[in-house]
Amino acid sequence: MSTPPRTGLWLIGARGSVATTTITGAAALAAKLAPPTGLVTETPPFAGASLPPLDSLVFGGHDTASCPLPKRAEALAEAGVIPHGLPSALHAELAAADAAIRPSSPAPASDRSDEDALIDTYAHDITDFARTHALARTVVVNVASTEPRPGTPEEPLPASSLYAAAALRAGCPYVNFTPSTGLHHPRLAEAARTAGVPYAGRDGKTGQTLLRSVLAPMFAQRALAVRAWSGSNLLGGGDGAALAEPAAAAAKNAGKERVLADNLGALPEGEVHIDDVPALGDWKTAWDHIAFDGFLGSRMILQTIWQGCDSALAAPLVLDLARLLARADEQRLTGPVEGLGFYFKDPDSGPADLHGQWRALLGLAGRLTPASGGAA
Repeated sequence: MSTPPRTGLWLIGARGSVATTTITGAAALAAKLAPPTGLVTETPPFAGASLPPLDSLVFGGHDTASCPLPKRAEALAEAGVIPHGLPSALHAELAAADAAIRPSSPAPASDRSDEDALIDTYAHDITDFARTHALARTVVVNVASTEPRPGTPEEPLPASSLYAAAALRAGCPYVNFTPSTGLHHPRLAEAARTAGVPYAGRDGKTGQTLLRSVLAPMFAQRALAVRAWSGSNLLGGGDGAALAEPAAAAAKNAGKERVLADNLGALPEGEVHIDDVPALGDWKTAWDHIAFDGFLGSRMILQTIWQGCDSALAAPLVLDLARLLARADEQRLTGPVEGLGFYFKDPDSGPADLHGQWRALLGLAGRLTPASGGAA
């Protein structure tokens, strides 16, 4: 039996919590040390889509951090994010991925000539990774910390856009799992249009907004008038520290607001507050308070509390998206891939409600199945 071609997964922020959990999880699943809980692409609707096997994935990436992946995984095990024993059982796999991580610039370039040189360097790192490991293709996924949105198109490209441009230059499918600008920068519009690769984004939908995409359509469908929808997030770790900056928090909240506006027809009163609580580490608590009117104007309230581990919620989605984009690239799909709104707060297209997004995702699975011919 022939060995399937290997697929690269190049992570921007490769030593962060989400990336470490993703790499550890993929290795654990390939070694049959854990069940594929949360991995949608391992469910029956995707069995015929010819997605790359989990044991064919090879990991690398860029990061400014220097802590080796095995030690990062040990820290996550101590925090209860991943099971104890996995980091030692998978030490060889984590060390191999860590050896493929390349340093990245901690700040955006200062002028256009520097930008182009950085993009070239990042693109070379990606193509060298693919060549060294004899990969059929490489999917680039941004899982780095949220950055503030740029002020004007004339400013230097933000780091996320430099990496996105490098993915295009290397001819790689690209996923923006963060709220950062990435490919959405106006200066990258033409490059994205002509690159001939599939891409998807933006901002992975893992917790509070996932629940909002279920509840908001319920109110609209039941003709219940939402008067106000307020929320609060308590979180620690790298995300908590990054989102303590108001400009970064505003970028994050834009997607949370969009799902309400798209499903309710207008954005109700209320705000989302994000508070950094370092003691929580990778765990977060999200609280929503929804004020709505019922029949004859009766005033009612719904409150929800979501407590979870963001890295453990995000990692299976990163693997899903990498496999789907790799298959889309194999099928020669280009541009924003239709049907992936299920995974994002701020999708490129499609319905805003989770049920509609699920149906669109199933449609994509059908298009990726060989018997369908893969037509977009």
